[in-house]
Amino acid sequence: MLRRVSRGNRGVSRARARFVANRGAVLGAVLVIGLLGIALLAPVLSENNPLASDVEHGLSELGAPLPPSRDAVLGTDQLGRDVWARVVTGTRTSLSIAAIATLIALVIGVSIGLVAGYAGGAVDSALMRLVDLVLAFPLLLLAILLAALFREAELSSSNAPVFLTLGAVGWTTMARVVRGKALVLARSEMITAARALGAGPARILVRHFLPNVAGVVIVVAALVFAQNLLAESVLSYLGLGPAPPSPTWGHMLYEGRAYYRTAPHLVLAPGIAIVIAVVAFHLVGEGLRDAFDAREARSAGAR
Repeated sequence: MLRRVSRGNRGVSRARARFVANRGAVLGAVLVIGLLGIALLAPVLSENNPLASDVEHGLSELGAPLPPSRDAVLGTDQLGRDVWARVVTGTRTSLSIAAIATLIALVIGVSIGLVAGYAGGAVDSALMRLVDLVLAFPLLLLAILLAALFREAELSSSNAPVFLTLGAVGWTTMARVVRGKALVLARSEMITAARALGAGPARILVRHFLPNVAGVVIVVAALVFAQNLLAESVLSYLGLGPAPPSPTWGHMLYEGRAYYRTAPHLVLAPGIAIVIAVVAFHLVGEGLRDAFDAREARSAGAR
């Protein structure tokens, strides 16, 4: 038992060391920490109200948005609102929606993947056909359809339509990856021994399957998070995101598209924020995948 715990601790240490040695992963982690800090400190980082219009001081004499200046770091928009304040507040909105959507996808995907891999046979076949059915539709088109339906279901005043939509379409990758891992585990000596000792399905799934799929779940969750950030921005750009005047990066892009020649900061600010966030979580996900893949390869060789 002590040997197994020691081996597990060494494996985690090696995975951590490999992650830290990956410059891209470290850069992504630093950016993610920065984004989380901005989201948490959003009210402190800007003195201006992101929803307040200031037509008198926030626009030029001709009524045009003001460029970046000392008073407005990223300038103002067409209504005289502070762009920096809106980008910072949009960071909190986008990250919170992506986090909830990823959690929903994680719960659905892990549950279906574990049951399919453990049960096998007809249950596995039926659940995988469900996954294939969802994947048969273009995910963005399906997300747009679901977002429109949720907005009609008395939910349009909240962020619920967005994270419910993204969670409902984003679980398939998680389910497939977990199912593949679970199929291997179901045939392992460890599970055979647990069954022989009288352990039931629930106990086996919780005590043996979940700890062994945790690595791949973390990796896929980081990549799904990045996917949800981008999808939320697309939905907001199309008018299916959080209801105005709540600032989101996608809706800021939509509002700024008409001014991209005269006030390019209205498009550049939210656009750069989206790129940084998506790339950051992708780098973290790729770094975690490399670290855990190497750890599993060494574990397989040790056996």
